[in-house]
Amino acid sequence: QVQLVESGGGLVQAGDSLRLSCVVSGGTFSWYTMGWFRQAPGKEREFVGAITWSGGTTYYSESVKGRFTCSKDNAKNTGYLQMNSLKPEDTAVYYCAYGSMLTSQVPLAGKYAYWGQGTQVAVSS
Repeated sequence: QVQLVESGGGLVQAGDSLRLSCVVSGGTFSWYTMGWFRQAPGKEREFVGAITWSGGTTYYSESVKGRFTCSKDNAKNTGYLQMNSLKPEDTAVYYCAYGSMLTSQVPLAGKYAYWGQGTQVAVSS
């Protein structure tokens, strides 16, 4: 059974940085993609970024492009979301997800089979 465990959230000030980690256990697959999503109170879950597990191709939402970076360490079965220049509007619970899908489906939460437990990120102004 594939499981994802996240860590790295916290409370920071605007302009600060945080790095989230997501460890995959129970099996990794070269054709899978690790995605990152977030959900703020009262809002729908939204796509943040993703990275393909084999080639390392990355994808980002327009709201985080240039500030957030997805990366991975296959030897450690771990994906990362480096978040720089954080803004108050980045405040949300952040989730990592893992699954197989077409390139056009990468931003779609429903295409990911496995999810982490979520980690809270709070950015104060």
